[in-house]
Amino acid sequence: MNLEEYGDHFSEALQEISIAVPEGALLFRAAAEVLEMAAAYRSDGFSFLRGGDPVNALAAFAYGLGWLDAGSRLGLLGPLALHPPENVEAAIPESRRAHLDEKTHRYRRMLSAALASVGTGPDGSSPLHAGAEEFRAAAASWYAGGVEYLEVDDLPAALARFSYGYAWLDAGVRAGLFAITGDRGLFTV
Repeated sequence: MNLEEYGDHFSEALQEISIAVPEGALLFRAAAEVLEMAAAYRSDGFSFLRGGDPVNALAAFAYGLGWLDAGSRLGLLGPLALHPPENVEAAIPESRRAHLDEKTHRYRRMLSAALASVGTGPDGSSPLHAGAEEFRAAAASWYAGGVEYLEVDDLPAALARFSYGYAWLDAGVRAGLFAITGDRGLFTV
């Protein structure tokens, strides 16, 4: 799917999802924040797209869908659904190549640093400990996929994977799966 279709796919996913925990429950606030982050990045993505910035549009859509999917996997949002960036064919014009190169490499560095800047928050006997390890593995897997695409010079695919994986880590921090042990500036807390 092209970049505009990817944004439309994101819009459809947002229309189909809702907060899955009851209002007043302890996790309702976390659910609302995850949904708010996803919606904000969908809006940002379309603003970038309309403004002729496909690089930031791609990053925003992938990051926002990562938040949406992480919230769904946590059970904060429902129904359970995943929208990984595997079918995105973002054609970035050559005139935007320098921006794409800079952003892709910066997101690689940031996600690498973020992975090293968190520790599992819940106790090892808690079911949430396993959830934290799943989220860390997801972020690390998307990081590794991004590196593979970077090595074959497919920068849009790499950027989408770094952005999507970063969202899983960021959402995990916001939901309490991780404790920040390093640079807090790498996370939206």
